[in-house]
Amino acid sequence: QVQLAESGGGSVQAGGSLRLSCEVAGNIPYTCEMAWYRQAPGKAREWVSSIRNDDETTTYTDSVRGRFTISQDNAKERLYLQMNNLKTEDTAVYYCAAKKCGMVSFNSWGQGTQVTVSS
Repeated sequence: QVQLAESGGGSVQAGGSLRLSCEVAGNIPYTCEMAWYRQAPGKAREWVSSIRNDDETTTYTDSVRGRFTISQDNAKERLYLQMNNLKTEDTAVYYCAAKKCGMVSFNSWGQGTQVTVSS
């Protein structure tokens, strides 16, 4: 497993931008995929975006495609989520997640960082 720690959350007005970071420590070579999830008040946690460690293929949920960009540094020690043109419905706690190679589900999670978008 890896240890994950998110940062960069905050409050912003609709239309603004934020950049989330996730520090990754531990068995990085055995991690095949990283992702961002979010959980809004009263709602289930939802997947936002993923990036594969081998070829950096990225995927996005429809509601953020074209506005959010997932990326990571060359050492795979930091994961980022650049969020532009934020909407009030993006308000949530954002979590960084890692999937060990061979696993079906993401098995390591950070503590989350709050993003609040006001109108």
